[in-house]
Amino acid sequence: MLLIKIEDAKLARDFQITLQEFQKVQQLSSERESTYSPSLPPQSSLPPSSSPGEYLVAIMDQDSQPLFREQRRQEVILLDNEVAFNEAIIEEREQGIRDIEEQIGEANEIFKDLAVLVHDQGVVIDDIHSNIDSSAATTMQARVQLSKASKSVKTKCSWCWWLLGIAVVVLVVLLLILIL
Repeated sequence: MLLIKIEDAKLARDFQITLQEFQKVQQLSSERESTYSPSLPPQSSLPPSSSPGEYLVAIMDQDSQPLFREQRRQEVILLDNEVAFNEAIIEEREQGIRDIEEQIGEANEIFKDLAVLVHDQGVVIDDIHSNIDSSAATTMQARVQLSKASKSVKTKCSWCWWLLGIAVVVLVVLLLILIL
């Protein structure tokens, strides 16, 4: 019973540690998701320009803006892919944790079944022990009874011999009296 309690305590402690690790991973995942949430800056229109130099700068900005947008879009796609990858890893780990929890539950059931079997075996062993004690006592009583029976048979046999001897003597005496 003590062994079962120790094993149950160990399983509970291991489960608590696994749960804490899972919570840490979940918190880390939440933090990473919040840092990777991409946001595109709002599109601004060209400011009205007053000089030809500013107009050229604005046109160059307009030409580089599609490149900048494409670069931002690719960054967003990369971040989305990384988030999806991290989510897949988290899901895989969560599945692993669920599998471990299931295996721990199965091991717990096995230990409970084993405890029942050990208890039942203890009862059977106790029954065997009591049967051995009972047969030892019964054997002792049988030995006493056999000893008494043996003595009784010996005494009866000796009485029979005595009676037979007396009967023979009486018969011989009667025959002698009749013959004489």
